[in-house]
Amino acid sequence: MLEINHLHSGYNKIKVLEDINIQVPDGKIVVVIGRNGAGKSTLLNTISGLVKISSGSIMLDGEKLPPTPHRIVARGITQIPEGRRVFPSLTIEENLIMGGYLATASEIQKRTLEVFETFPILKERFHQQAGTLSGGEQQMLAMGRGMMANPRILLLDEPSLGLAPLIFTQVFELVQQLNEERNMTIVLVEQNASIALNMADYAYVLEDGKIVIEGTGKDLVVDPRVKAAYLGGVVEE
Repeated sequence: MLEINHLHSGYNKIKVLEDINIQVPDGKIVVVIGRNGAGKSTLLNTISGLVKISSGSIMLDGEKLPPTPHRIVARGITQIPEGRRVFPSLTIEENLIMGGYLATASEIQKRTLEVFETFPILKERFHQQAGTLSGGEQQMLAMGRGMMANPRILLLDEPSLGLAPLIFTQVFELVQQLNEERNMTIVLVEQNASIALNMADYAYVLEDGKIVIEGTGKDLVVDPRVKAAYLGGVVEE
């Protein structure tokens, strides 16, 4: 289990997160929703070691996470950043190799085949430059690159950002596939609260750097406070 206990973090002297307590059980999808500027990306960046912890702790299986990003990746936590951030001048093959930088050559080969099973279109365009892919294809590449690190826990930051509705529906279906078929634990930060809550085992609402509401995805999607603030007052089946 990933456990965040009384976490405070931010940038230099600017506090962003205050007294955050989150539990992420193995094999579950945990969703964090909130408005722009609520601190959602800072939360993922803190877990990944990109933002320094002021106080509190982040534990994996009862042990504190190491302080540096590459050691956190080695512990099995990989982040797919907002905006995909693929290497546009590199091919799909080269992007995947970058994602497996801690792996051996044989591990890279094995994991590349696993990525192709999940994202067949990447196999078809193996030698194509990433910058020439569509937004949806780049998101698939970003997720595939993250899988190259063989993560136990995948941190997804706004995967639907900038995608057409049909495409981001496909992306969320792939997220569920990774969870169900590979038993991958998912921490999902997402603006599209309806679709995110409907796939969540558990969810948290973040406002002004603090957790203000939490519960199962099914409970939050019908919570009047969540409906009013994030679902337009309408529950979608």
